[in-house]
Amino acid sequence: MAGDIRGAHAVRLGLRQILGAREAEMRALVARRTPSYDSVRDLWLRGGISLSGLEKLADADAFRSLGLGRREALWAVKALNRVGDQDDLPLFAASRPERDNEPDADLPPMPLGAQVVEDYRRLSLSLKAHPVAFMRSRLAARGILRTDALDQTKSGTRVTVAGLVLVRQRPGTANGVIFMTLEDEAGIANIIVWPKAFERLRALVIGARFVAVTGKLQSESGVVHLIAERMEDWTPTLGQLSVEGRSISTLSRADEVRRPQPSAAKKRQGNRFAQVQLFAYPGGAVAAPLAPELKRALPTGRNFH
Repeated sequence: MAGDIRGAHAVRLGLRQILGAREAEMRALVARRTPSYDSVRDLWLRGGISLSGLEKLADADAFRSLGLGRREALWAVKALNRVGDQDDLPLFAASRPERDNEPDADLPPMPLGAQVVEDYRRLSLSLKAHPVAFMRSRLAARGILRTDALDQTKSGTRVTVAGLVLVRQRPGTANGVIFMTLEDEAGIANIIVWPKAFERLRALVIGARFVAVTGKLQSESGVVHLIAERMEDWTPTLGQLSVEGRSISTLSRADEVRRPQPSAAKKRQGNRFAQVQLFAYPGGAVAAPLAPELKRALPTGRNFH
């Protein structure tokens, strides 16, 4: 639902955006929300939603209005799951006074980068931050512009921009020309890849998720394109998607205890193909390959012919 808030355009995202959510449960939740829900437990008792549905809401960070972050909401849902559907009904509440005395869990805060990854996994987008924003200091150090700077750049200037690959198009009427759309935290950039350039850059054009493109800017009648001459694959840097620049993990330490991760040494002993390969990227730093949760979450780019 589109609207106008304080003079700016806005879009309201519905519950249908949550991947895996059941429409019938979401409709029941909405129909019974008067008076407003005041806790996860209240939503469970009145909202007509299953525990698995509650988990999906928590995973999607839908309990912020109740003052609960993603991990705190999941913890509350797990508490309901432990006691069972019947034991937690009001009639039986007095028989379990020990639950009221249970100390609050001191859950570690999720880094913003991990929050963004989880948003992409559950909603296919994030309103908290854009993935490229976490790389901006490194990109700026290389002289890579934000996309919103292209409108103020003189036509014919050679520039470099970087962003997530949203779209690749190769229309049958374009004589082999490929059009790419990149997105960063400021907007989008339209890239033209001529056939000769594509012969050199085929692997990057087809396979990169996060790419830096250098070329000559063309601006005419308000339409801005970048003619690709050179590309660099920055995809591995997404493996360090955090404010602090550390490799992120969406698991807390408690998760690691329940699902221990094998060490790199054990992986190498058990499978010679499981060795961890590190990638060098522009700027001299090293990044690990994308974690599985990042591969599933971030855009791969849509292809049109």
